[in-house]
Amino acid sequence: MKFVDEAFIDIAAGDGGNGCVSFRHEKYKEFGGPNGGDGGRGGHVFALADPSLNTLVDYRYTRRFDAKRGQHGMGSDMFGAAGDDITLKMPVGTIITDAQTGQVLYELLTSGERVTIAKGGDGGFGNMRFKSAINRAPRQKTPGWPGERKSLKLELKVLADVGLLGLPNAGKSTLISAISNARPRIADYPFTTLHPNLGVVRVGPEQSFVVADLPGLIEGAAEGAGLGHQFLRHLQRTRLLLHVVDLAPFDDGADPVAQAKGIIAELKKYDKALYDKPRWLVLNKLDMVPSEERAAKVKDFVRRMRYKGPVFEISALTHEGCELLVKSVYEHIKAQQVAEQPAIDVDPRFKEGSAPEIAS
Repeated sequence: MKFVDEAFIDIAAGDGGNGCVSFRHEKYKEFGGPNGGDGGRGGHVFALADPSLNTLVDYRYTRRFDAKRGQHGMGSDMFGAAGDDITLKMPVGTIITDAQTGQVLYELLTSGERVTIAKGGDGGFGNMRFKSAINRAPRQKTPGWPGERKSLKLELKVLADVGLLGLPNAGKSTLISAISNARPRIADYPFTTLHPNLGVVRVGPEQSFVVADLPGLIEGAAEGAGLGHQFLRHLQRTRLLLHVVDLAPFDDGADPVAQAKGIIAELKKYDKALYDKPRWLVLNKLDMVPSEERAAKVKDFVRRMRYKGPVFEISALTHEGCELLVKSVYEHIKAQQVAEQPAIDVDPRFKEGSAPEIAS
């Protein structure tokens, strides 16, 4: 299935039904009076976060969605039925924006979250509503109110704790397949990853995190070159970036340090907030470097990069160093989650060292 992370749709909630003008017609009741009922409300349009979806492709070709209008009011004090609602299922992580104003309306961040994106119009009043002491036989009614109509932009940002970034063929797909349940396409040529892949990394019982593998970045990605720029937005919700570097590139003339600096420059051009996220260096493909040269090569790389953060030396192919990387990432994410939890105010009577007085 083609990965689609942006779509434009038009939605229309149902109009309300019209009110009814009607009078009681019974043989032995000379002054029957009005009995016209109200119209039913129009159908609402809902958006539902469905965890089984991972793309907006359903909205690429079907772009118009209309809810049913409410039933008109009827005689004998009968109100019209409400119009049928419609529910649009979207992936978790979808941002719903007004296409005309650019205002963000909703973000579907929780599985099963349901929001009303267009309200149906209220039904009109029947003539029974206008009966009064001086107007015993009203012939007034009101039409139903129109439902909301909107043009929306849908944008998907995947919800992952960790994002992998790097040049094409750096070994990101091999790494995500080595540490998670994801099984992306892997080949010995660049640009094998054409859309984001999500994988769940199991660290222990009830201990896991989600990692996202994106298409490789190239120079000029922030301006639209290559494939990766289309998916940089998916890194904006991650807690940690793993910069995967190929220490043994196929091209002998390639400089891994210059390539790594180029990736960092593209991040800074695209989004300063993304550039400021915690970013760890993962030096991959150590299995292709002679064992006696590894230490010197890693030391030289870090020195030339002038990098001060955590550095992990791994081989995604042989899984060497992957266990330490996974445990370190999980501890970092857990610490961030604890730090983000709001502080709980404790009643001073129950603080440590003090006990509430108990009435005798």
